[in-house]
Amino acid sequence: MIQTLDISVTRTSQSKISQVDFQDIQFGKIYSDHIFIADYDGQQWSDLRIEPFANLTMSPATSVLHYGQSIFEGLKAYKNEAGEALIFRPDRNAARFNKSAVRMCMPEIPEDIFLGGMRELIKLDKDWIPDRIGTSLYIRPFMIATDEYIGVRPSQTYRFMIFTGPVGAYYSKPVRVKVEKKFVRAAEGGTGFAKTAGNYAGSLYPAQLAAQQGYDQLMWTDAKTNEYIEEAGTMNLMLVIDDTLLTPPTSGTILDGITRDSILTLAKDWGMKIEVRKVSVSEIVQAIEQNRLQEAFGAGTAATVAHIRTIANEGIDYELPAIEDREFSNKVLKALDDIKYGRTEDTHGWVMKV
Repeated sequence: MIQTLDISVTRTSQSKISQVDFQDIQFGKIYSDHIFIADYDGQQWSDLRIEPFANLTMSPATSVLHYGQSIFEGLKAYKNEAGEALIFRPDRNAARFNKSAVRMCMPEIPEDIFLGGMRELIKLDKDWIPDRIGTSLYIRPFMIATDEYIGVRPSQTYRFMIFTGPVGAYYSKPVRVKVEKKFVRAAEGGTGFAKTAGNYAGSLYPAQLAAQQGYDQLMWTDAKTNEYIEEAGTMNLMLVIDDTLLTPPTSGTILDGITRDSILTLAKDWGMKIEVRKVSVSEIVQAIEQNRLQEAFGAGTAATVAHIRTIANEGIDYELPAIEDREFSNKVLKALDDIKYGRTEDTHGWVMKV
């Protein structure tokens, strides 16, 4: 039960919603009217407020700009046929956010503030939730260090914010991925399991090199041997080989994906054979060559299910089975969409209605 919070609200004087073409929404370029903010003074969270979405003003010495104490989450709100707002599994995002906070030496945010602030923000900007199939309202909670100090130490003050924006599909077509064996995303003992800004910054250069070669994303491998797969771009990687759903275990280097967990739960409900274990690149290549790999896809908030059509390894492009023939990933994508849009019963209690 979310407690009632004392949140001051300043509404925008002029909404931007009339300027948006909801028939053509690009991912991550349009933002709603308001933002939720809370500040940490070194002792407690206070000054909870909703304000018009606007640029931030900060000192050049603000510590986040120098030492990267920045964490975030990503989740979505959907609109059902009755016009109600439905947010998918926000409690899991709150828990993972605090796990990231601990690793980055940042204060945890009380779940009541995380969820309550989000609820009030969505209530205010509910009209920004698009109602076309394949669209949603993306929600971005994040926290930054705010000390105006450039000594190397954890900041003492922080700001937590949530903003939103309508989005369409993240990927417009199935993706081509390249197995990455030179660069690494994360190493044991590092920050790979946390959603912190530096993880993504470090991935940009190798991803850019792959894009120049015609690939949409990378299939990351472990830092120690480069033999075992980890994530696919910014998503968890899942495979179907011999009618068995395979995915690497979450660890210090792999993000504990909420979409991943949801897919594993539904697969278990359906009686599908599941193996959560280390999966080697050689095992994948062998399965492709023997026509035993039936499906490969990334699982994440932005795309839900991103079908992989090509896996490149050691200079060879391996083409995978046709998307329309993929039974499990198409079925689980539909099942998740039906839950998120309120078209079917939510038997797992995953949806928070606003």
